[in-house]
Amino acid sequence: MKIVLYILLFSPFFVWSQINEIEQDSLQNIYIKVEGDSIFKNSINLDEVFLLNKIEFTDRKEHIQYIILRRKTMKVYPYAKMASERLQELKLRLDKLDRNSDKKRYTKQVQHYLEDEFTAELKKLTRTEGQILVKLIHRQTGITTFDLIKNLRSGWRAFWFNNTARLFDISLKEEFDPIASKEDYFIEDILQRCFLNNRLERQNSVLDFDFYEAEHKWSGRLKHIKK
Repeated sequence: MKIVLYILLFSPFFVWSQINEIEQDSLQNIYIKVEGDSIFKNSINLDEVFLLNKIEFTDRKEHIQYIILRRKTMKVYPYAKMASERLQELKLRLDKLDRNSDKKRYTKQVQHYLEDEFTAELKKLTRTEGQILVKLIHRQTGITTFDLIKNLRSGWRAFWFNNTARLFDISLKEEFDPIASKEDYFIEDILQRCFLNNRLERQNSVLDFDFYEAEHKWSGRLKHIKK
């Protein structure tokens, strides 16, 4: 009688355990085929998605500033993206070369290619567009334009270029920091919205910053103003 009682008391757990095992086994046999991929997978890797809040402005003047900044950012971003890609190609190629003479020769080829490719277009940029480009190059590469010139050419050439740029009120040493700079936060917000709308091809920043931290900081200024 005690044996029967134990069976009755614990049988629901045995039944549940058996059913659970069957369900787990059945789940392990489910695979997914992604269109364009010949290999079946049991999971799908999803890209990171930014959820952007509606951006607010302190006044109409700031709103106009944002609109102008959007046009300029969209214009120069492709140049910064291309510079990042060329720099990455340079690093990969140099890693494969053993002789220093080959490395110097290839570096010069890249230098002339970049200068020929960029010079004609960069001359058309305004002062603000040039400064935005300097910031975006830092965003894409993690290196200031000044240091890029210094590493690729020479310290003297970087010094000369920087002094020349200063005549047009542009600093080649400018860094990109959305948390410290309101303009940089606007630029990052513009980029993220353009990425989501497929108006620009996404290239993530190599810099370590939290966009939502910047958004919280610069949105918080509105609460202070409204008070």
